[in-house]
Amino acid sequence: MKHLSLTARMSLMFMLAVTVVLTVAGLSFNHLSQRHFESLDYQVLVEKLESTQSILQRLPSVTNMAGLKPQLNALLGAHRDLAAIILDSEGQVLFAEPAMVNVPQGLRVRSAPTMWEWQDQAVMYRGLTAEINIPGLAAPLTLLLVLDVTHHMAFFEALQRWFTIGLVISALVSAALGWVVARSGLSPLWQVTQMAASMSAKSLKERIPMEPVPMELQQLMASFNAMLARLDEAFVRLSNFSADIAHELRTPVSNLTTQTEVVLSRRRDIGAYEETLYSNLDDLNRMSRIIDDMLFLAKADNGLIVTQREQVQLEKIVDKLFDYYQLAAEDRGLSLKASGDGGVLGDVLMLDRAISNVLSNALRYTPRGNTVTVNITQTSAATTLSVENPGEMIPAEHLKRLFDRFYRVDPARREGGPSNVGLGLAITRSIVEAHRGRIWCTSAGGLTAFHMEFPRSAKA
Repeated sequence: MKHLSLTARMSLMFMLAVTVVLTVAGLSFNHLSQRHFESLDYQVLVEKLESTQSILQRLPSVTNMAGLKPQLNALLGAHRDLAAIILDSEGQVLFAEPAMVNVPQGLRVRSAPTMWEWQDQAVMYRGLTAEINIPGLAAPLTLLLVLDVTHHMAFFEALQRWFTIGLVISALVSAALGWVVARSGLSPLWQVTQMAASMSAKSLKERIPMEPVPMELQQLMASFNAMLARLDEAFVRLSNFSADIAHELRTPVSNLTTQTEVVLSRRRDIGAYEETLYSNLDDLNRMSRIIDDMLFLAKADNGLIVTQREQVQLEKIVDKLFDYYQLAAEDRGLSLKASGDGGVLGDVLMLDRAISNVLSNALRYTPRGNTVTVNITQTSAATTLSVENPGEMIPAEHLKRLFDRFYRVDPARREGGPSNVGLGLAITRSIVEAHRGRIWCTSAGGLTAFHMEFPRSAKA
Protein backbone atom coordinates (compact mmCIF):
# COMPACT_ATOMS: atom_id res chain seq x y z
CA MET A 1 0.00 0.00 0.00
CA LYS A 2 2.97 2.32 0.45
CA HIS A 3 3.23 2.74 -3.34
CA LEU A 4 -0.43 3.77 -3.77
CA SER A 5 -1.35 7.38 -4.41
CA LEU A 6 -2.95 9.47 -1.69
CA THR A 7 -6.22 9.46 -3.64
CA ALA A 8 -6.21 5.66 -3.85
CA ARG A 9 -5.44 5.34 -0.14
CA MET A 10 -8.27 7.67 0.83
CA SER A 11 -10.66 5.82 -1.51
CA LEU A 12 -9.72 2.47 0.00
CA MET A 13 -10.07 3.79 3.55
CA PHE A 14 -13.45 5.31 2.68
CA MET A 15 -14.57 1.99 1.16
CA LEU A 16 -13.31 0.09 4.20
CA ALA A 17 -15.15 2.44 6.57
CA VAL A 18 -18.41 2.10 4.63
CA THR A 19 -18.01 -1.69 4.45
CA VAL A 20 -17.39 -1.99 8.19
CA VAL A 21 -20.38 0.22 9.03
CA LEU A 22 -22.70 -1.69 6.68
CA THR A 23 -21.43 -5.05 7.94
CA VAL A 24 -22.02 -4.10 11.57
CA ALA A 25 -25.45 -2.69 10.71
CA GLY A 26 -26.37 -5.80 8.68
CA LEU A 27 -25.24 -8.24 11.35
CA SER A 28 -27.06 -6.25 14.02
CA PHE A 29 -30.25 -6.20 11.93
CA ASN A 30 -29.97 -9.93 11.24
CA HIS A 31 -29.46 -10.73 14.92
CA LEU A 32 -32.33 -8.51 16.07
CA SER A 33 -34.61 -9.92 13.38
CA GLN A 34 -33.89 -13.50 14.44
CA ARG A 35 -34.52 -12.59 18.09
CA HIS A 36 -37.78 -10.93 17.05
CA PHE A 37 -39.00 -13.99 15.14
CA GLU A 38 -37.98 -16.26 18.00
CA SER A 39 -39.99 -14.07 20.37
CA LEU A 40 -43.03 -14.25 18.07
CA ASP A 41 -42.72 -18.04 17.77
CA TYR A 42 -42.39 -18.42 21.52
CA GLN A 43 -45.43 -16.21 22.04
CA VAL A 44 -47.50 -18.35 19.62
CA LEU A 45 -46.41 -21.57 21.33
CA VAL A 46 -47.17 -20.23 24.81
CA GLU A 47 -50.61 -19.03 23.74
CA LYS A 48 -51.43 -22.43 22.20
CA LEU A 49 -50.04 -24.17 25.29
CA GLU A 50 -52.27 -22.18 27.64
CA SER A 51 -55.31 -22.75 25.44
CA THR A 52 -54.62 -26.48 25.18
CA GLN A 53 -54.17 -26.73 28.93
CA SER A 54 -57.54 -25.04 29.43
CA ILE A 55 -59.24 -27.57 27.15
CA LEU A 56 -57.53 -30.59 28.69
CA GLN A 57 -58.48 -29.46 32.20
CA ARG A 58 -62.07 -30.47 31.29
CA LEU A 59 -61.00 -34.04 30.34
CA PRO A 60 -62.63 -36.51 32.86
CA SER A 61 -60.54 -39.47 31.67
CA VAL A 62 -58.17 -40.49 28.96
CA THR A 63 -60.92 -42.53 27.29
CA ASN A 64 -62.84 -39.32 26.60
CA MET A 65 -59.98 -37.84 24.52
CA ALA A 66 -61.99 -38.34 21.30
CA GLY A 67 -64.64 -35.93 22.55
CA LEU A 68 -62.09 -33.09 22.81
CA LYS A 69 -60.69 -33.53 19.33
CA PRO A 70 -63.10 -31.05 17.69
CA GLN A 71 -62.06 -28.35 20.15
CA LEU A 72 -58.36 -29.17 19.75
CA ASN A 73 -58.67 -29.22 15.97
CA ALA A 74 -60.41 -25.86 16.01
CA LEU A 75 -57.71 -24.46 18.30
CA LEU A 76 -54.67 -25.85 16.53
CA GLY A 77 -55.96 -25.87 12.99
CA ALA A 78 -55.98 -22.08 12.83
CA HIS A 79 -52.20 -22.20 12.58
CA ARG A 80 -51.24 -24.36 9.62
CA ASP A 81 -47.57 -24.61 10.59
CA LEU A 82 -48.31 -25.83 14.11
CA ALA A 83 -48.50 -29.49 15.16
CA ALA A 84 -49.66 -30.81 18.57
CA ILE A 85 -48.91 -34.19 20.14
CA ILE A 86 -50.39 -35.42 23.43
CA LEU A 87 -48.74 -38.40 25.14
CA ASP A 88 -49.83 -40.37 28.16
CA SER A 89 -47.52 -41.36 30.98
CA GLU A 90 -46.47 -44.47 29.03
CA GLY A 91 -45.51 -42.45 25.98
CA GLN A 92 -48.50 -43.56 23.94
CA VAL A 93 -49.84 -41.02 21.46
CA LEU A 94 -53.33 -39.87 22.49
CA PHE A 95 -53.61 -37.05 20.01
CA ALA A 96 -51.56 -35.93 16.97
CA GLU A 97 -52.76 -33.10 14.76
CA PRO A 98 -52.39 -32.31 11.94
CA ALA A 99 -49.90 -35.10 11.43
CA MET A 100 -47.51 -37.10 13.49
CA VAL A 101 -44.09 -35.41 13.70
CA ASN A 102 -41.24 -37.68 14.67
CA VAL A 103 -39.93 -35.59 17.56
CA PRO A 104 -36.70 -36.98 19.08
CA GLN A 105 -37.13 -38.80 22.37
CA GLY A 106 -34.91 -36.37 24.21
CA LEU A 107 -37.26 -33.46 23.45
CA ARG A 108 -40.36 -35.38 24.63
CA VAL A 109 -39.33 -35.53 28.27
CA ARG A 110 -38.58 -31.86 28.89
CA SER A 111 -40.76 -30.34 31.54
CA ALA A 112 -39.54 -26.77 31.68
CA PRO A 113 -41.45 -24.45 29.29
CA THR A 114 -38.38 -23.48 27.30
CA MET A 115 -38.43 -23.38 23.52
CA TRP A 116 -36.25 -25.87 21.71
CA GLU A 117 -35.09 -26.12 18.10
CA TRP A 118 -34.76 -29.20 15.98
CA GLN A 119 -33.90 -29.67 12.31
CA ASP A 120 -35.01 -32.65 10.25
CA GLN A 121 -33.14 -32.54 6.94
CA ALA A 122 -34.26 -29.28 5.28
CA VAL A 123 -37.10 -28.63 7.74
CA MET A 124 -36.55 -26.50 10.84
CA TYR A 125 -38.79 -26.86 13.94
CA ARG A 126 -39.27 -24.94 17.14
CA GLY A 127 -41.35 -26.32 19.97
CA LEU A 128 -42.36 -26.56 23.60
CA THR A 129 -42.69 -29.61 25.85
CA ALA A 130 -44.99 -29.31 28.87
CA GLU A 131 -46.57 -31.65 31.43
CA ILE A 132 -50.28 -31.14 32.12
CA ASN A 133 -51.82 -32.36 35.38
CA ILE A 134 -55.46 -33.31 34.92
CA PRO A 135 -57.75 -33.94 37.92
CA GLY A 136 -58.68 -37.57 38.15
CA LEU A 137 -55.57 -38.81 36.34
CA ALA A 138 -52.78 -40.41 38.32
CA ALA A 139 -50.03 -39.32 35.95
CA PRO A 140 -49.71 -36.10 33.99
CA LEU A 141 -49.98 -35.91 30.22
CA THR A 142 -47.17 -34.65 28.01
CA LEU A 143 -47.98 -31.97 25.44
CA LEU A 144 -45.66 -31.33 22.51
CA LEU A 145 -46.27 -28.20 20.42
CA VAL A 146 -44.11 -28.15 17.25
CA LEU A 147 -43.92 -25.12 14.94
CA ASP A 148 -42.49 -25.39 11.42
CA VAL A 149 -40.21 -22.33 10.97
CA THR A 150 -38.57 -23.38 7.72
CA HIS A 151 -39.96 -20.29 5.97
CA HIS A 152 -38.20 -18.15 8.61
CA MET A 153 -34.88 -19.76 7.84
CA ALA A 154 -35.45 -19.32 4.11
CA PHE A 155 -36.17 -15.65 4.71
CA PHE A 156 -32.92 -15.19 6.63
CA GLU A 157 -30.89 -17.06 4.02
CA ALA A 158 -32.33 -14.80 1.30
CA LEU A 159 -31.71 -11.78 3.51
CA GLN A 160 -28.06 -12.75 4.03
CA ARG A 161 -27.61 -13.44 0.33
CA TRP A 162 -29.02 -10.07 -0.71
CA PHE A 163 -27.11 -8.35 2.06
CA THR A 164 -23.82 -9.84 0.75
CA ILE A 165 -24.64 -8.69 -2.78
CA GLY A 166 -25.63 -5.25 -1.50
CA LEU A 167 -22.44 -5.06 0.57
CA VAL A 168 -20.26 -5.77 -2.47
CA ILE A 169 -22.14 -3.21 -4.58
CA SER A 170 -21.97 -0.63 -1.77
CA ALA A 171 -18.22 -1.21 -1.37
CA LEU A 172 -17.62 -0.65 -5.09
CA VAL A 173 -19.86 2.42 -5.18
CA SER A 174 -18.25 3.85 -2.05
CA ALA A 175 -14.80 3.29 -3.56
CA ALA A 176 -15.85 5.20 -6.69
CA LEU A 177 -17.42 7.99 -4.63
CA GLY A 178 -14.35 8.07 -2.39
CA TRP A 179 -12.15 8.46 -5.46
CA VAL A 180 -14.24 11.38 -6.71
CA VAL A 181 -14.34 13.06 -3.29
CA ALA A 182 -10.61 12.54 -2.72
CA ARG A 183 -9.73 13.92 -6.16
CA SER A 184 -11.90 16.95 -5.51
CA GLY A 185 -10.54 17.49 -2.00
CA LEU A 186 -6.92 17.08 -3.09
CA SER A 187 -7.21 19.41 -6.08
CA PRO A 188 -5.13 22.08 -4.25
CA LEU A 189 -2.31 19.53 -4.01
CA TRP A 190 -2.53 18.94 -7.76
CA GLN A 191 -2.31 22.69 -8.18
CA VAL A 192 0.86 22.74 -6.11
CA THR A 193 2.25 19.82 -8.12
CA GLN A 194 1.56 21.54 -11.41
CA MET A 195 3.04 24.79 -10.17
CA ALA A 196 6.13 23.00 -8.87
CA ALA A 197 6.52 21.17 -12.20
CA SER A 198 6.26 24.42 -14.15
CA MET A 199 8.45 26.39 -11.76
CA SER A 200 11.31 28.32 -13.31
CA ALA A 201 13.34 31.41 -12.56
CA LYS A 202 10.75 33.54 -14.37
CA SER A 203 7.75 32.20 -12.39
CA LEU A 204 9.03 32.48 -8.83
CA LYS A 205 6.75 35.44 -8.19
CA GLU A 206 3.60 33.33 -8.73
CA ARG A 207 1.64 32.36 -5.62
CA ILE A 208 -1.16 29.89 -4.91
CA PRO A 209 -4.37 31.77 -3.99
CA MET A 210 -5.46 30.94 -0.45
CA GLU A 211 -9.20 31.65 -0.81
CA PRO A 212 -10.31 28.30 -2.37
CA VAL A 213 -7.90 26.21 -0.30
CA PRO A 214 -9.52 24.08 2.48
CA MET A 215 -8.58 24.92 6.06
CA GLU A 216 -6.62 21.65 6.48
CA LEU A 217 -4.33 22.56 3.55
CA GLN A 218 -3.95 26.28 4.21
CA GLN A 219 -0.85 25.76 6.36
CA LEU A 220 0.74 23.65 3.60
CA MET A 221 -0.13 26.24 0.94
CA ALA A 222 1.14 29.07 3.14
CA SER A 223 4.42 27.21 3.67
CA PHE A 224 4.73 26.59 -0.07
CA ASN A 225 4.10 30.27 -0.86
CA ALA A 226 6.63 31.26 1.79
CA MET A 227 9.15 28.89 0.19
CA LEU A 228 8.52 30.51 -3.20
CA ALA A 229 9.07 33.92 -1.62
CA ARG A 230 12.38 32.77 -0.12
CA LEU A 231 13.47 31.25 -3.43
CA ASP A 232 12.50 34.42 -5.26
CA GLU A 233 14.46 36.54 -2.79
CA ALA A 234 17.47 34.22 -2.97
CA PHE A 235 17.35 34.19 -6.78
CA VAL A 236 17.15 37.98 -6.91
CA ARG A 237 20.07 38.25 -4.52
CA LEU A 238 22.03 35.70 -6.53
CA SER A 239 21.29 37.55 -9.77
CA ASN A 240 22.32 40.86 -8.23
CA PHE A 241 25.37 39.23 -6.73
CA SER A 242 26.40 37.78 -10.09
CA ALA A 243 25.95 41.17 -11.73
CA ASP A 244 27.89 42.91 -8.95
CA ILE A 245 30.81 40.51 -8.98
CA ALA A 246 30.94 40.70 -12.78
CA HIS A 247 31.05 44.48 -12.50
CA GLU A 248 33.72 44.41 -9.80
CA LEU A 249 35.92 42.03 -11.78
CA ARG A 250 35.31 43.77 -15.09
CA THR A 251 36.96 46.98 -13.90
CA PRO A 252 40.39 45.49 -13.01
CA VAL A 253 40.28 43.19 -16.03
CA SER A 254 39.51 46.18 -18.27
CA ASN A 255 42.35 48.14 -16.67
CA LEU A 256 44.75 45.26 -17.21
CA THR A 257 43.70 44.88 -20.83
CA THR A 258 43.87 48.60 -21.61
CA GLN A 259 47.22 49.19 -19.97
CA THR A 260 48.73 46.11 -21.57
CA GLU A 261 47.46 47.12 -25.03
CA VAL A 262 48.82 50.64 -24.59
CA VAL A 263 52.25 49.39 -23.50
CA LEU A 264 52.41 46.87 -26.35
CA SER A 265 51.33 49.41 -28.98
CA ARG A 266 54.98 50.45 -29.41
CA ARG A 267 58.39 49.82 -27.94
CA ARG A 268 59.07 51.52 -24.62
CA ASP A 269 61.87 51.74 -22.12
CA ILE A 270 62.28 49.50 -19.08
CA GLY A 271 60.80 52.13 -16.73
CA ALA A 272 57.48 52.20 -18.64
CA TYR A 273 57.23 48.43 -18.53
CA GLU A 274 57.94 48.38 -14.79
CA GLU A 275 55.35 51.08 -14.15
CA THR A 276 52.77 49.10 -16.11
CA LEU A 277 53.59 45.90 -14.22
CA TYR A 278 53.21 47.65 -10.87
CA SER A 279 49.85 49.04 -11.97
CA ASN A 280 48.79 45.60 -13.15
CA LEU A 281 49.88 44.14 -9.82
CA ASP A 282 47.48 46.48 -7.97
CA ASP A 283 44.61 45.30 -10.13
CA LEU A 284 45.64 41.66 -9.71
CA ASN A 285 45.75 42.10 -5.94
CA ARG A 286 42.28 43.63 -6.08
CA MET A 287 40.99 40.62 -8.05
CA SER A 288 42.73 38.20 -5.71
CA ARG A 289 41.15 39.90 -2.69
CA ILE A 290 37.70 39.70 -4.27
CA ILE A 291 38.16 35.99 -5.04
CA ASP A 292 39.44 35.25 -1.51
CA ASP A 293 36.50 37.11 0.02
CA MET A 294 34.04 35.27 -2.20
CA LEU A 295 35.54 31.90 -1.25
CA PHE A 296 35.25 32.85 2.42
CA LEU A 297 31.58 33.82 2.00
CA ALA A 298 30.87 30.63 0.05
CA LYS A 299 32.28 28.60 2.94
CA ALA A 300 30.22 30.63 5.39
CA ASP A 301 27.03 30.00 3.40
CA ASN A 302 27.66 26.25 3.53
CA GLY A 303 28.64 26.17 7.20
CA LEU A 304 32.26 25.28 6.43
CA ILE A 305 33.86 27.96 8.61
CA VAL A 306 35.51 26.18 11.54
CA THR A 307 36.38 28.55 14.35
CA GLN A 308 39.18 27.89 16.80
CA ARG A 309 37.62 27.88 20.26
CA GLU A 310 39.81 29.77 22.68
CA GLN A 311 39.34 32.52 25.22
CA VAL A 312 39.68 35.89 23.46
CA GLN A 313 39.73 39.28 25.20
CA LEU A 314 38.12 41.79 22.84
CA GLU A 315 39.87 44.81 24.37
CA LYS A 316 43.26 43.35 23.34
CA ILE A 317 42.11 43.02 19.73
CA VAL A 318 40.84 46.62 19.81
CA ASP A 319 44.16 47.91 21.21
CA LYS A 320 46.06 46.06 18.47
CA LEU A 321 43.81 47.49 15.74
CA PHE A 322 44.11 51.00 17.17
CA ASP A 323 47.90 50.74 16.82
CA TYR A 324 47.44 49.58 13.22
CA TYR A 325 44.98 52.33 12.23
CA GLN A 326 46.59 55.14 14.23
CA LEU A 327 48.51 56.61 11.28
CA ALA A 328 45.48 56.41 8.98
CA ALA A 329 43.36 58.14 11.63
CA GLU A 330 45.91 60.92 12.06
CA ASP A 331 46.05 61.48 8.31
CA ARG A 332 42.26 62.00 8.32
CA GLY A 333 42.38 64.18 11.45
CA LEU A 334 40.49 61.60 13.53
CA SER A 335 40.99 60.22 17.02
CA LEU A 336 40.31 56.74 18.41
CA LYS A 337 38.78 55.93 21.78
CA ALA A 338 38.04 52.62 23.50
CA SER A 339 36.22 51.71 26.72
CA GLY A 340 35.19 48.57 28.53
CA ASP A 341 36.40 44.99 28.33
CA GLY A 342 34.98 41.52 27.81
CA GLY A 343 35.85 38.07 26.63
CA VAL A 344 34.33 35.56 24.22
CA LEU A 345 35.10 32.01 23.23
CA GLY A 346 36.13 32.08 19.57
CA ASP A 347 38.78 32.45 16.87
CA VAL A 348 41.08 35.42 17.48
CA LEU A 349 42.03 35.84 13.78
CA MET A 350 38.42 35.85 12.60
CA LEU A 351 37.34 38.24 15.36
CA ASP A 352 40.28 40.50 14.47
CA ARG A 353 39.12 40.55 10.84
CA ALA A 354 35.49 41.27 11.74
CA ILE A 355 36.31 44.17 14.07
CA SER A 356 38.89 45.50 11.58
CA ASN A 357 36.27 45.61 8.80
CA VAL A 358 33.85 47.60 10.94
CA LEU A 359 36.55 49.91 12.29
CA SER A 360 38.00 50.69 8.85
CA ASN A 361 34.47 51.38 7.61
CA ALA A 362 33.94 53.85 10.48
CA LEU A 363 37.22 55.64 9.74
CA ARG A 364 36.29 55.96 6.07
CA TYR A 365 32.95 57.70 6.72
CA THR A 366 33.80 59.85 9.77
CA PRO A 367 34.24 63.59 9.07
CA ARG A 368 37.59 65.18 9.92
CA GLY A 369 38.07 66.30 13.50
CA ASN A 370 35.76 63.71 15.09
CA THR A 371 36.29 60.59 17.21
CA VAL A 372 35.61 56.91 16.48
CA THR A 373 34.60 55.12 19.69
CA VAL A 374 34.68 51.41 20.50
CA ASN A 375 32.62 50.32 23.54
CA ILE A 376 32.72 46.83 25.05
CA THR A 377 30.00 45.84 27.49
CA GLN A 378 29.07 42.50 28.94
CA THR A 379 26.20 40.97 30.85
CA SER A 380 25.69 37.56 32.36
CA ALA A 381 24.51 36.24 28.97
CA ALA A 382 26.44 38.13 26.26
CA THR A 383 29.35 40.38 25.39
CA THR A 384 28.66 43.30 23.03
CA LEU A 385 31.17 45.35 21.03
CA SER A 386 29.92 48.59 19.45
CA VAL A 387 31.81 50.82 17.00
CA GLU A 388 30.33 54.36 16.87
CA ASN A 389 31.21 57.26 14.61
CA PRO A 390 29.58 60.62 13.86
CA GLY A 391 28.72 61.43 10.29
CA GLU A 392 26.02 61.33 7.68
CA MET A 393 22.96 59.34 8.79
CA ILE A 394 22.01 56.11 7.03
CA PRO A 395 18.31 55.96 6.01
CA ALA A 396 16.32 53.30 7.87
CA GLU A 397 15.45 51.37 4.70
CA HIS A 398 19.16 50.69 4.10
CA LEU A 399 20.11 49.47 7.59
CA LYS A 400 19.11 45.82 7.06
CA ARG A 401 20.79 45.63 3.64
CA LEU A 402 24.15 47.00 4.71
CA PHE A 403 25.39 43.44 5.25
CA ASP A 404 24.45 42.25 1.75
CA ARG A 405 27.30 41.58 -0.62
CA PHE A 406 28.41 44.52 -2.79
CA TYR A 407 25.66 46.69 -1.30
CA ARG A 408 26.29 50.40 -0.93
CA VAL A 409 23.91 53.09 0.31
CA ASP A 410 25.10 55.27 -2.57
CA PRO A 411 25.91 53.05 -5.59
CA ALA A 412 27.87 55.87 -7.21
CA ARG A 413 30.48 55.87 -4.42
CA ARG A 414 33.57 53.73 -4.88
CA GLU A 415 35.75 54.89 -2.01
CA GLY A 416 38.83 53.25 -0.68
CA GLY A 417 41.55 51.09 -2.09
CA PRO A 418 41.56 47.66 -3.69
CA SER A 419 40.14 46.05 -0.57
CA ASN A 420 36.98 48.19 -0.56
CA VAL A 421 34.72 46.18 -2.88
CA GLY A 422 31.59 46.01 -0.75
CA LEU A 423 32.25 42.63 0.90
CA GLY A 424 33.64 43.71 4.26
CA LEU A 425 30.35 43.90 6.16
CA ALA A 426 29.09 40.67 4.57
CA ILE A 427 32.24 38.90 5.76
CA THR A 428 31.85 40.45 9.21
CA ARG A 429 28.31 39.14 9.51
CA SER A 430 29.43 35.64 8.48
CA ILE A 431 32.17 35.67 11.13
CA VAL A 432 29.80 36.89 13.86
CA GLU A 433 27.19 34.27 12.95
CA ALA A 434 29.88 31.58 12.91
CA HIS A 435 30.46 32.53 16.56
CA ARG A 436 26.70 32.13 17.24
CA GLY A 437 26.34 35.89 17.58
CA ARG A 438 24.46 38.63 15.76
CA ILE A 439 25.30 42.01 14.23
CA TRP A 440 23.13 45.03 13.50
CA CYS A 441 23.44 48.73 12.71
CA THR A 442 21.79 51.81 14.22
CA SER A 443 21.92 55.33 12.83
CA ALA A 444 20.25 58.14 14.75
CA GLY A 445 21.07 61.39 16.57
CA GLY A 446 24.15 62.09 14.45
CA LEU A 447 25.79 58.73 15.36
CA THR A 448 26.09 55.55 13.34
CA ALA A 449 26.97 52.41 15.30
CA PHE A 450 27.63 48.79 14.43
CA HIS A 451 26.91 46.36 17.25
CA MET A 452 28.33 42.83 17.51
CA GLU A 453 26.87 40.61 20.22
CA PHE A 454 28.47 37.27 21.20
CA PRO A 455 27.34 34.66 23.73
CA ARG A 456 29.41 35.08 26.85
CA SER A 457 31.75 32.19 27.66
CA ALA A 458 31.97 30.63 31.09
CA LYS A 459 35.52 31.93 31.57
CA ALA A 460 34.81 35.50 30.56
